[in-house]
Amino acid sequence: MTIRDAVPADAAGILPMYNYAVAETTAIFDTRLSDLAGREAWLAQRRADGFPVLIAEIDGAIAGFASFGEFRAWDGYRFTVEHSIYVDPARHREGIGRALLAALIDRAQAAGKHAMMAGIAAENHVSLALHQALGFREVGRIPQVAEKFGRWLDLVFLQLILDGRDAP
Repeated sequence: MTIRDAVPADAAGILPMYNYAVAETTAIFDTRLSDLAGREAWLAQRRADGFPVLIAEIDGAIAGFASFGEFRAWDGYRFTVEHSIYVDPARHREGIGRALLAALIDRAQAAGKHAMMAGIAAENHVSLALHQALGFREVGRIPQVAEKFGRWLDLVFLQLILDGRDAP
């Protein structure tokens, strides 16, 4: 497996994984499928904003992707990022998500970020366990904050402190 920065052409490989997560899972609380133009615009905006989009590639095929961006829009949050990870459903449990998350953590530390946040559906025990194994700790839980598939979903916030520095 190779972890590399995404290039514009990767939007076509990102699209099916993103749409699978929208249509079939609670990994994202969106219910609207994307199109290629939407994923191209998302990728271009992430790159323009200086945020990484990473690709996990196996045998020349995209097996997963991950990124981080602003946690909240206000300036006081500038040292905190929130991330997302998507893995090809045919390749779950192969360590792809762990490799992408570890690479994102490295990128956030190199960018001088202080904290990384994860917002995960409470029912997603695999993702919660992965994050906890890499040092994230639960810092909040919001019950019934979203609706998808005809049921209410709870959101769990996890946080990883990336450095030990005092506020600037």
